[in-house]
Amino acid sequence: MKKEYHIFEVTEPKEEYAAAIRNLLPQLSSSQHIFTLDTLQSLTACEGTHLFLLQAEGSIVGMLTLCSALSPTGCKMWIEDVVVDASQRGRSFGRTLVEHAIEYVRNNRPKATLMLTSRPSRVAANALYRSAGFSPKETNVYSIKFSD
Repeated sequence: MKKEYHIFEVTEPKEEYAAAIRNLLPQLSSSQHIFTLDTLQSLTACEGTHLFLLQAEGSIVGMLTLCSALSPTGCKMWIEDVVVDASQRGRSFGRTLVEHAIEYVRNNRPKATLMLTSRPSRVAANALYRSAGFSPKETNVYSIKFSD
């Protein structure tokens, strides 16, 4: 059986990648995000950031970002911005992206702690993360958003 998708890490900025990400971002968040080729250039230049895209039937239909940080308590890796195009949901592409990230960390940073956050209202996503081996962590997440 032929694999019907391809996951790859973006290592160089291309307008086709930026355009696909611009299409996916509104499906991830209602906040407006301006994503340009320069933004993609910054991401690809960042050593601790790995942007993975999922291509199916010739189109980019999903993405996941993996970020790393080194602290005194060890390497932490975070899964961020997991999204699959609405027209492609139900094909296990979200699971495939998450499993790809798990394998990437297992093979490249085996002593790291892999984490992610997900709103409780994202019922299907939370079920996916639990079934992929993630356990809820009793903690609070706080943020401050700085504007440009």
